[in-house]
Amino acid sequence: MPTPDIPSTPGIGHPPSITPADTRLHTDTIGLDCSPVEIPAGDIALPAYVARPQGGTDLPVILVISEIFGVHEHIADIARRFAKLGYLAIAPDLFVRQGDARSYQEVDRLVAEVIEKTPDVQVMSDLDACVAWARAHGGDAGRLGVTGFCWGGRITWMYAAHQPAVRAGVAWYGKLKVPPTAQKPRHPVDIAEQLKAPVLGLYGGKDGSIPPEHVEAMRRALGAGGGPARDSAIVLYPDAGHAFLADYRASYRADDAADGWRRCVDWLARHGA
Repeated sequence: MPTPDIPSTPGIGHPPSITPADTRLHTDTIGLDCSPVEIPAGDIALPAYVARPQGGTDLPVILVISEIFGVHEHIADIARRFAKLGYLAIAPDLFVRQGDARSYQEVDRLVAEVIEKTPDVQVMSDLDACVAWARAHGGDAGRLGVTGFCWGGRITWMYAAHQPAVRAGVAWYGKLKVPPTAQKPRHPVDIAEQLKAPVLGLYGGKDGSIPPEHVEAMRRALGAGGGPARDSAIVLYPDAGHAFLADYRASYRADDAADGWRRCVDWLARHGA
């Protein structure tokens, strides 16, 4: 039975200890400051991985929202890619209150014990805390972008409807329409008209976890809205499956990933993030 956030692909496994040796792409730290930090977020210190240009100030800010597997090497590498482009990139561990996503070896247990127990309201608040931290640590929150992958792709849509400071979002293969729960009462198709910034959705035509009719439903919802909703867009890669940017998985498609990354960077720049 499919999990809520990833397809039931045999052998997909769980990469809790992914290292640079497991990934195809490697972004160095030359000219960057990269480190783990703790961000005050309500009653906890929220762990996050931060990458930025050395000595940079008044930097555009990008929130990098992970898959269900947490902030592992692939997510850290994406943060460094953005830092090389001049961003203050923040990749927070948004599951820390529920558990350590990287410690699980079984996807079903991870979903049941951590992911399904992580409420949207908590995630929105923690991301707000990241924005506040960025303002106090060399970031220009007037140029705020958000991007995320799988679970984080859905959160990208949701955060773009929550936070007025967001200038642009890029959602990579995030769920669009699933049955509501107490922790996730609404989903992207429900909030399309409430977007406060335009979002680019990047999806795979062969993604078994996000059927084409859900993509079309989201397109209709965006078209029915005004302003940022109507300015949003969805790109569908016909031959790609889920997680086509994830260069540590068999699902990685180099050409589609490269095209998606180019579109992501251009989208953020075009909309002032």
